Amino acid sequence: MNALLIGPGAVGLGIAASLLDSGWKLDILAAGKTKESLDTFGIIRRGLFKEITVPAAEVKTFSTLDEIQNQYDFVLVCTKTTASLDVAAELSQNKHKLKRQGKIVLFQNGFGNDEVFLETFSKDRIYSARIITGFSRPERYISEVTVHAAPILIGSLYGEDLECMIPLVEAINSGGLPCAITEEIEKALWAKMLYNCTLNPLSAVLNANYGELAEDRHTIEIMDGLIEEIFQVMRISGYSSYWDDPEAYKKEFYEQLIPPTCDHRSSTLQDIEKKIKTEIDSLTGVIVKLGNQHHIPVPLNQMLFHLIKAKENAAVR
Repeated sequence: MNALLIGPGAVGLGIAASLLDSGWKLDILAAGKTKESLDTFGIIRRGLFKEITVPAAEVKTFSTLDEIQNQYDFVLVCTKTTASLDVAAELSQNKHKLKRQGKIVLFQNGFGNDEVFLETFSKDRIYSARIITGFSRPERYISEVTVHAAPILIGSLYGEDLECMIPLVEAINSGGLPCAITEEIEKALWAKMLYNCTLNPLSAVLNANYGELAEDRHTIEIMDGLIEEIFQVMRISGYSSYWDDPEAYKKEFYEQLIPPTCDHRSSTLQDIEKKIKTEIDSLTGVIVKLGNQHHIPVPLNQMLFHLIKAKENAAVR
């Protein structure tokens, strides 16, 4: 199989290591210091699961799609959602580099990320992945698997054929990252939305890890309210997840989901510390947008959304 990976951050490098270890032909779109590092040092994945070292000679990187002559069975989009518009535009201009039956798989946070890609590509070409494994990138060429809650799930939001995803899932598994196909990717993505939208912005505003948020009665009350608002919006918008009601989710959230990730600091907090744009628009921003569309008040989500936007602005001044 021939694949192109866009976005060699912590997640992207972790997946790239699996594919290269499984014998796939993989090209990586990278820029600046990241490209220099990959060209010099190759790729290292360490931490949980299989540790992989790919020599620089076996890592093929390109700065732009214009440089590439290959056609791909898969394009894996592993960028932050803040880059989705640019990535979709570049793929639109180079759609001939995706084979006739080629697929785009979005390994991204949030919900609704497929919309900008659907402006050019049909629904049968766009697939989504849910990742709740934690990755960090201590160096530009190193991906470290720090936390694992469940396998990567890949599916179609539109009920398209899933058999075409088997080679990708098998390769990721073979390379040491648990991965599976699901017919319920919408439920999986909304489960992650519930988790991320409850924890990410609050962690960033309070500069706290997840365990600290779950230990204080005041933050617990806020999180309970966030969960209730998200459930309301999810239901009125016609979506669903694995839990029948907010109370069932809260029980699992506090008893099973937070404990394994209690030391984790949200990606939103880490982005603010790095003074880069966060992914809040594709997380809490989606809740606020859907709430406005359906006239459902979401005051807690709205306040956190604006607080993160204010912190973003302050960080880049």
